[in-house]
Amino acid sequence: MTGFFKENLVVSPEIIQKKATGLVLFKFTADEKGRITKMIVYYADDTILAGPVIDALKKSDHKWIIPDHEKYHDFIIPFSFRLNVIKPDSLNIEKPFFDAYHTRQPVLTDNQVPLGVTTLLPAVLINYNVTQ
Repeated sequence: MTGFFKENLVVSPEIIQKKATGLVLFKFTADEKGRITKMIVYYADDTILAGPVIDALKKSDHKWIIPDHEKYHDFIIPFSFRLNVIKPDSLNIEKPFFDAYHTRQPVLTDNQVPLGVTTLLPAVLINYNVTQ
């Protein structure tokens, strides 16, 4: 599925312009037919990072394989957004990066998160290019 997300997750122009980076941690439930029935954002460094992940997860509907013929299964998957800095001498990224860091809107929980029987999937790394 890592390959699927690398091909189908589209970094929004807002993320690129803001030069936003960080982690988004999603939990979702899939049924016996591989359909996604529930998505929950457990954590996000910035709300704008969650949008492309939600869109990509919707594209993965009917593609999930449930272990042991369960009716439902929960998955946790982290997505990490990072900048690819090309020719760092020619780009002025410090101010936009720190502006994005200071104005980010994290998604946090102040309560316990029950996990039950859940599969933790490998992290999906999203690297995007920065241009002037």
